[in-house]
Amino acid sequence: MSAPRRPRVGHIQFLNCLPIYWGLMRSGALIDVDLHKDTPDRLNAALVAGDLDIGPISLVEYLRHADELLLLPDLAVGSDGPVLSVNLVSTRQPADLDGARVALGSTSRTGVLLAQMLLAERYGVRPEYFTCPPELTQMLLEADAGVLIGDVALRALYEAPRRGLSVTDLGQAWRDWTGLPMVFAVWAVRRDFAAGQPGQVKDVHEAFRRSRDLCLSELDEVARSAARWEPFSAATLATYFRALDFSLGERQVAGLREFATRAARLGAVAPLPTAGPDFAPL
Repeated sequence: MSAPRRPRVGHIQFLNCLPIYWGLMRSGALIDVDLHKDTPDRLNAALVAGDLDIGPISLVEYLRHADELLLLPDLAVGSDGPVLSVNLVSTRQPADLDGARVALGSTSRTGVLLAQMLLAERYGVRPEYFTCPPELTQMLLEADAGVLIGDVALRALYEAPRRGLSVTDLGQAWRDWTGLPMVFAVWAVRRDFAAGQPGQVKDVHEAFRRSRDLCLSELDEVARSAARWEPFSAATLATYFRALDFSLGERQVAGLREFATRAARLGAVAPLPTAGPDFAPL
């Protein structure tokens, strides 16, 4: 008889996911999973293709493949106000970008769609979009504004004002617009894996929640440790981690559903069922 296979679990090596994974090594849970580290786009594709069983996936890609996936409860990356690392950096105010060129960093489909949604529906402008690598100086050589996500966006948040640039925090802009939290990424499991290995799904889910809760209880220590390897101070990282929302409760699901409704109106995703997203039975 062959040995049981460990669940194949995705891991995004961005700072905004560090709290979800912080405690896995300390708890010994890493022994029980086959961890795959990669970029968000590659992990999105691997989960959809069945090359991963469980993992983080951008909200947009989850919505596009909700018939194949189940959400893990109470796990997400989002914000209920400023997110600090999903930003529109511009040489002018967002309402003045009609007809302007806007560069879309190629690292987050959810952040990019959120920017397009806000510019069209909240600010009433129709820029000309193009995709390029997420490097601010290069972006602004070719465009009037750039959408940045992740660690590079966090750096730009502190650099841009010194360069006379405008920064619009898209998490805060969404909160101001809708009154709801913004969910950027969720954790999901393939429906076929959940049906065949419900015990493993429950174990992985519990390990992630314990890891997150441990991190949040020791957040200043986590920030000091991460600052040894990152181009940010411990104080900056602690502020960042505290801005992020790693839960997926009723308010976050309401925000998710509102985003899905607006994205469906734009034709970017299929509408969610009236009952809402399906969660893994844990």
